[in-house]
Amino acid sequence: MKNSGILLVNKEAGSTSFHLVSLLRKLTRIQKIGHAGTLDPFATGVMVMLIGQEYTRKSNEFLLCDKQYRAIVHLGVSTDTYDIDGQETARSEVVPTLTQVENALRAFQGEILQTPPMFSAKKIQGQKLYDLARQGISVERQPVKVKLSIQLICYAYPELEILIDCSKGTYIRSLAHDLGNLLGTGAHLSLLTRTKSGAFTLEKCVPQSQLHNASFDLTKELLYV
Repeated sequence: MKNSGILLVNKEAGSTSFHLVSLLRKLTRIQKIGHAGTLDPFATGVMVMLIGQEYTRKSNEFLLCDKQYRAIVHLGVSTDTYDIDGQETARSEVVPTLTQVENALRAFQGEILQTPPMFSAKKIQGQKLYDLARQGISVERQPVKVKLSIQLICYAYPELEILIDCSKGTYIRSLAHDLGNLLGTGAHLSLLTRTKSGAFTLEKCVPQSQLHNASFDLTKELLYV
């Protein structure tokens, strides 16, 4: 029975993208497994898992797709990683008004230049930035052009909930950090869920817990493109 194809998984918080690959290798006994875009350990949501050589070869095709995220930005506290897993670096008592938040969000609509965070897998001269960051080393990063469309869902200080449609290569952690700087409060990303990756939506995903279920029939969930 064919068990190569695309499997959509709703990644759990605390798990890594590599862990999903490892689980699927055990389930399928196929070594060639990849994905169309990683998620940080604290994040949840759509992981497009590519099973078998036929599909891992198509990874760039899926990586280039736009993504959608639901995020909660925590104002008033900055961290070194720009997210909830980092170490606190600054704290502010400034409380922005709703109007100030709405005005700040407008600065991130459309095409913008975004600087990748030091705590990221991006490579500079062959070295991953997060390896340097863990050594306390910070290097200059070139801004990258990304495209954003942001919708404000809810604002109740210190939490700001937003829905983001974005192009490939966007760092939502950097968006949270930059938004906090613009508001003069500092900020970090406290929650992140990828709700869409290209045409693939969260509603179509298999819960990650199913991959531990001995009776789970993966072949019934595979997609073929």
